[in-house]
Amino acid sequence: MKNIYEKYKHILPFALYFFVYMTWFSWLEQRHIWKYQVIHMAVDNYIPFNEVFIIPYFLWFVYVPAVVLYLALHNKDDYYRTAIFLCTGMTVFLLVSTFFPNGHHLRPAVMPRDNIFTQMVASLYKMDTPTNLWPSIHVYNSLGAHFALSRSELGRKKWLRRTSGVLCVSIILATMFLKQHSVFDVLTAFVMAAAMYGIVYHYDVLIYLKQYRTARRAARAAHKIR
Repeated sequence: MKNIYEKYKHILPFALYFFVYMTWFSWLEQRHIWKYQVIHMAVDNYIPFNEVFIIPYFLWFVYVPAVVLYLALHNKDDYYRTAIFLCTGMTVFLLVSTFFPNGHHLRPAVMPRDNIFTQMVASLYKMDTPTNLWPSIHVYNSLGAHFALSRSELGRKKWLRRTSGVLCVSIILATMFLKQHSVFDVLTAFVMAAAMYGIVYHYDVLIYLKQYRTARRAARAAHKIR
């Protein structure tokens, strides 16, 4: 049991963060806000509702965890980079939603058709309120998962990298075609993802964190010697 813990203990902080995130998000969804900022762009009016996109939208709940789990089991450094990327964006989202309540009025009042897909969308609408939307975590985490997979060992397989790209784009489109997010939510998620990509991958914040930890250990060792 101890060996198993030592082997997988790096997963625990992310698991604990996820618990905190879900608790915080649930509170945001249930709190009563009398006034919130309505998010809307003119281009939102020209995007038609298309219920078929519920498929890639729901695949997000498998796609992102699968990438994180794979990296956690096969490459700790890639896993840490992905965890930093995702957790930073999710924390920004929680803070924005807490101090800047927001929502939209994009959802259709009545489903234009009656089929299995519109029924799935209706179920989604019941579970997920049209609030706490900016920036879109569906978009941000999809980009994070695709970046992580593309830069991992799996990314060397061209077909898998392309499949990930298609799924990522489909999920992003789904947020708009299902009227879950405004284009504004999507664009701001791209901006945040671009900034975090530079921090996590271009400047490789993990290297600086390792250097900081090494320096602290050296300082502690020197202090003990004294």
